[in-house]
Amino acid sequence: MAGGPDPPRVNAKAEPYLARHGNTGYRTTHYDLDLDYRVGPARLAGRATISAVADRTLPEISLDLGIFRVDQVLVDGVAARHSHRAGKLRIRPARPLPAGAPFTVTVRYAGTPKPIPSRWGDLGWERLDDGALVASQPTGAPSWFPCNDHPADKASYRIAVTAQARHTVVANGRLASRETRANRTTWVYEQPAPMPTYLATVQIGRYALVDLAAGPVPQRAAVPPRLVSPMAHDFARQPEMMTTFARVFGPYPFGEYAVVVVDEELEVPVEAHGLSIFGANHVDGRRGSERLVAHELAHQWFGNSLTVADWRHIWLNEGFAKYAEWLWSELSGGEPARVHAARSRRLLVGLPQDLRVADPGERRMFDDRVYQRGALTLHALRLAMGDATFFALVRDWSRTHQHGTVTTEAFTTMARRHTAVPLDALFTAWLYEPTLPPANPS
Repeated sequence: MAGGPDPPRVNAKAEPYLARHGNTGYRTTHYDLDLDYRVGPARLAGRATISAVADRTLPEISLDLGIFRVDQVLVDGVAARHSHRAGKLRIRPARPLPAGAPFTVTVRYAGTPKPIPSRWGDLGWERLDDGALVASQPTGAPSWFPCNDHPADKASYRIAVTAQARHTVVANGRLASRETRANRTTWVYEQPAPMPTYLATVQIGRYALVDLAAGPVPQRAAVPPRLVSPMAHDFARQPEMMTTFARVFGPYPFGEYAVVVVDEELEVPVEAHGLSIFGANHVDGRRGSERLVAHELAHQWFGNSLTVADWRHIWLNEGFAKYAEWLWSELSGGEPARVHAARSRRLLVGLPQDLRVADPGERRMFDDRVYQRGALTLHALRLAMGDATFFALVRDWSRTHQHGTVTTEAFTTMARRHTAVPLDALFTAWLYEPTLPPANPS
């Protein structure tokens, strides 16, 4: 079995990316969100009850929260002093919370949701002409609920949303109930699988609900009525895709899968926990975006079930999802992965050679080179290990870390355990060196 330590993390003393988001001293276990949204004035009233456990004695708790009026804060049912500025809600309970103690924080708040500004544009809750769209990756969750906005802090969720009866509401998880009173409907969704805040979502619009597949994994879609027919064609192979990925990656990690097509154009689709969001421009009736259907579905394994411990490791999300595009093409009778890999390599040769895949830097964490080189890393590993060993590794990786958090070091360590082929040079060249490695024989 090949050994040797992993290459040191580049710039090991640097602070994690997006250091202003996330809070220390506790870990969340459950979010219970009750939201009332008025589409016309775009007003949101919310009550969030957050269950957590203290890691150490806590005289103060902080949460990430955008621009809202905070009306009340309770800690274990008792009113608590609080301040809210610069995106942080700081809470001082009546007495310090002891280490190891479970506690709850309830926050009542209201206002007009404002997306969170970032170097990638405005993130989070976005007002639509007749509804709302939520795409929070990586820092948009505080635009609609108070939270510990860090990818490694995963919790279960209950999301209840009340909106006008003419609107459909889709959120993470299983639809537990739907009740209409006085022309307003409350939709309640439950997601028991641990979820990071950036993958929590609510979609509101005038959608038709379409069943794409029944068991073992129910698949449904919410789509503007005018797009039902072309969408049915464009997503017709998604059930087959689900079966294929379950064979290659291991069982689908959640109880259901939903797709929402918003009546807006989106630059790219967006993954959420147990669902994906596409724009109307991704529906053409010719399966012109099928590779993106594969990409977003693959994220349910890589990114959603296996979530990065921090954003340095984002290639584990995007490299696997990009490689899933190539695998779907190969396994469904299209071009094999090696053809896609060669095309990707030709693209990268003409781009700057200054990005380290395992630590691209905050500014470039969504650079297309992370996606492309991440996929090429996996293809190089497949060639080195052989198909049987490589796919056994992928299934082991998915199974071992299901609903957990992952790092580059954990992946490279597991890969070494699966083969006697030396992998140190491969991982150093592909993950830690900026220069594109020589082409692999394929």
